[in-house]
Amino acid sequence: MNFDRLNQYRIMWVIVYFDLPTETKKDRRAYQDFRKGLQKDGFRMMQYSVYFRHCNSRENSEVHKQRVKNLMPQKGNIIVFEITDAQFGRMEFYQGYTRIREQYVPEQLELF
Repeated sequence: MNFDRLNQYRIMWVIVYFDLPTETKKDRRAYQDFRKGLQKDGFRMMQYSVYFRHCNSRENSEVHKQRVKNLMPQKGNIIVFEITDAQFGRMEFYQGYTRIREQYVPEQLELF
């Protein structure tokens, strides 16, 4: 078995930040379609307009980044980037002044 595949520096997280207009009915529809497309592709909301997705490899993250690019509406600002699992694990989450437990870590299955 190749344990390098499970290395925390090979496992990636794709994060999408977006600021899309919602002034017209057409803008709101594009915004909703983009959000629903992200959710359909397995992205979860971290905060409003910030979505993330766990990927098992850099190659897999490239597939999902391309899918995000295919979903992009004509208007608005979108940032797509990836970080390693090790970097994601070092993020600190706060609610007010209180540090909260990371709630975004996917459960890992152990196979025998």
